[in-house]
Amino acid sequence: MSLPAPAPAAPGRRSLTATARIVAGPGGSLPVLESAGPFALRRTRATGPYTRVTVVGAMSAPLGGDRLALEAEVRDGTRLLVDSAAATVALPGPDGAPASYEVRLAVGADAELRWLPEQLVCAAGSTLRTRTTVELAPTARLVLREEQVLGRHAEEPGTLTGRLTVRRAGRPLLDQELGHGPGAPGGWDGPAVLAGHRATGQLLVVDPHFADKPVETRLIGEHAVLVPLAGPAALVTAVAPDALALRRALDEAFGLLTGGP
Repeated sequence: MSLPAPAPAAPGRRSLTATARIVAGPGGSLPVLESAGPFALRRTRATGPYTRVTVVGAMSAPLGGDRLALEAEVRDGTRLLVDSAAATVALPGPDGAPASYEVRLAVGADAELRWLPEQLVCAAGSTLRTRTTVELAPTARLVLREEQVLGRHAEEPGTLTGRLTVRRAGRPLLDQELGHGPGAPGGWDGPAVLAGHRATGQLLVVDPHFADKPVETRLIGEHAVLVPLAGPAALVTAVAPDALALRRALDEAFGLLTGGP
């Protein structure tokens, strides 16, 4: 059975530059909730102590040539949960230019951010560069999930390069860069990296509690591993044949590290 042709460029739309911003304050306040471009930010109902913001896609994005950014600041003593209404699909642009998507996060003293978007899907023919930068106060807590799916169903993958940089109290905690897809360095699909899988992701949990009780290295399911980081933090890295299997592995890790469902 032949694979479908690469996704066509989105017609009738030029590339765009846009930055959306969230600022969460004590008492459930959102002094800044600024939508832009494809990011429509909506305050949604939350359970527990969190203020919740859901990112709703206002248009197809990122498209080749787009320069997009999403910023969130969690002020001292505040708890914020950010999720998204649907997966994000990267599409090729009309001129073959790459798209970029930056996420910039800052979490204050005794504050907590749960950053739990849906999957990022790189359609065939797309080229996307992502950069996530996190600044944490010494007593801040963070739960950050990233999931990437290379190609839609029965489709060749797009090219994705992603970098995650996390600093705690101004000092490096994690800095890594990964590349997947036909434009990435050779070996990305080999046995030491994806081994033929098309879904990959990670869950990073930073919690001062881990300073006294660090997690132990362990396997989660068949293709995920949990390791402690100096910081104090824990990182789960997973690969899977599809998005559903990836989410199951990361959900299991989420429960182990946070005690939640």
